[in-house]
Amino acid sequence: MVTLRVNAEERRYDGDPAMPLLWYLRDELGLTGTKFGCGQALCGACTVHLDGTAVRSCQTTLGDADGRTVTTIEGLSPDGNHPVQLAWRALNVAQCGYCQSGQIMQAASLLKETPRPTDQDIDSAMSGNICRCGTYPRIRAAIKQAATTGAKP
Repeated sequence: MVTLRVNAEERRYDGDPAMPLLWYLRDELGLTGTKFGCGQALCGACTVHLDGTAVRSCQTTLGDADGRTVTTIEGLSPDGNHPVQLAWRALNVAQCGYCQSGQIMQAASLLKETPRPTDQDIDSAMSGNICRCGTYPRIRAAIKQAATTGAKP
């Protein structure tokens, strides 16, 4: 039995602990904001927080998450007003939007660890999150704006 806390709610799963966390979130809990991208932890679309740190849920098993806390895009801010989300909307970051939940989760993790990131900090932290639409300049600007408005959860 796997026990974990997802978006502040205690959850139990009596299935295969080798199941990727991504599929548990999407298929079992209906939390579809976390996206499937590559399935190999290369694109970042499936990024969630595990005990406050950004991880790729496609390669994180339920066994890895046992006894831990998972935060998805739905739980980052129930009203959608986390400083990163506010900056994303204010700067119109999303184009197609598919990668954006992973981008936002990675950015929120970065700002929690590095409240005033440099361009190099942003590039390093965000380099594993791919945006096929190329909105990288807007992503960087939004991260900087969120840093100035206080992106700590």
